[in-house]
Amino acid sequence: MINATMVVATVPVTDLERAKEFYGRILGLTFLWETPIGVRYRCGSVSEISIFKRPPTATEHTLAHFEVDDIEAVVQDLAAKGVEFLDYTEGPLATTGHIAQLGPARGAWFRDPDGNTLGLRQG
Repeated sequence: MINATMVVATVPVTDLERAKEFYGRILGLTFLWETPIGVRYRCGSVSEISIFKRPPTATEHTLAHFEVDDIEAVVQDLAAKGVEFLDYTEGPLATTGHIAQLGPARGAWFRDPDGNTLGLRQG
């Protein structure tokens, strides 16, 4: 068994300065520290996310999602800052107002400047 104190999501980016603008200013995550190849942010009280520089890579799944209390307010705030949400018209992820009903929970998805898919989840 792994006796870890925390799990940290890691997200590859090609341009650290552009990514710092997105994760720090647009998403409003709390800056913790930086190295020449990466930056660490705090999300909430115990979660963290690292962005790290690497050549372009493609992912087709959600790399991390943020648990939020009011998904409508967060979607509205991020959209006002220019974040484009992924909308789906069919299947279990059909969205209305950028938000999908997922059983008792709700979710929304968007991409960072490198095309990495991130999500929001409430419930």
